[in-house]
Amino acid sequence: MTSSLRFPLPPCAEPGAPSPFSGTGKPLRWGVVATGRIAGKVTEDLARLDDAVLQAVSSRTEERARAFAKTFGFATAHYDDGSSRGFELLAQDPEVDVVYVATPHGQHYEACKALLSAGKHVLCEKAFTVNAREAEELINLAREKGVFLMEAVWTRFLPSVNRAWDIIHSGELGDIRWVQADLGFPAAYDPAARLWDPMAGGGALLDLTVYPATWALGSLGFPTSVAAEGFLNVDGVDSQNSLTLTYASGAQAQLSSSLVASGPCQATVAGTEGWLRTSAPLHNPLELYVHPHGEEPRVEQFEQAGNGYSYELREVTRCIQAGLLESPTMPLQHTLDTMRMFDGVRAQLGLRYANDNHGAGV
Repeated sequence: MTSSLRFPLPPCAEPGAPSPFSGTGKPLRWGVVATGRIAGKVTEDLARLDDAVLQAVSSRTEERARAFAKTFGFATAHYDDGSSRGFELLAQDPEVDVVYVATPHGQHYEACKALLSAGKHVLCEKAFTVNAREAEELINLAREKGVFLMEAVWTRFLPSVNRAWDIIHSGELGDIRWVQADLGFPAAYDPAARLWDPMAGGGALLDLTVYPATWALGSLGFPTSVAAEGFLNVDGVDSQNSLTLTYASGAQAQLSSSLVASGPCQATVAGTEGWLRTSAPLHNPLELYVHPHGEEPRVEQFEQAGNGYSYELREVTRCIQAGLLESPTMPLQHTLDTMRMFDGVRAQLGLRYANDNHGAGV
């Protein structure tokens, strides 16, 4: 499974582009599913977009839905009412155009299916689903309904990361032969917490590995083979994993993710003519260290707009305003191929999620 990931830059990440907060067309009315930390951080940036209207939010409880709506200025708060769940009520809200889904991974499929079935455009937080079968079903449903769908891998839209792709694919570093990327932090063990809960799709693979994988896939494409090792805790959740991606060219990538250890959280891309390293964290680097052979090394620095999520939000807005059903920067095929790769990793680790009702897809 090999392919190039040299996707077009999102316009908001191009050099000299206007602020990602600047409007690009008709305002869109947004809904948000869930009221946790990531929902709040993304909504802070969403509120900064000139052409975004904060229309509705949903939560399981009335208290959390109303509190979130009040904090950010949403017009409507939906919540479980005994007969329907909050996200189901939001899906039927005629005032909502597009919805950001910020629930734990294990709940993505159900929420996205309800929203897409109701004709809503959807931006779904990573990891997209818990397996490839669910991902494929949602992609097919979005195409059937003629609505936009995208996985929210915000790193893919950052100016620093797109500048790194420019350098990597310009030939300045020669032929890329090796990539190393890691992401880890010690997360306090709590079997009921999202990171550790099998029902939520907890573990390092779905929560962290997408970021190291972004650097391998963006530099080398999809591999011909993946070898995976890891450790499963007493709940069957992967607390740590290590992947080796191998390519037909002989290139390799080593990716590490951990919920029990703190690491450098950097990515290194090495070629025949030099190498590049990111600052930490690799999912939002504000500096790139470039070392071409025979030349002076340099540091390229970047500024972040808001919390950094505005670039992916601008891309979703631009695509919907233009009538596109997917983003050329984050195409649905890439999301599906990534979930298939993760299914293969899960098979090697013996990792299954408690609500994996649709099968591992392997």
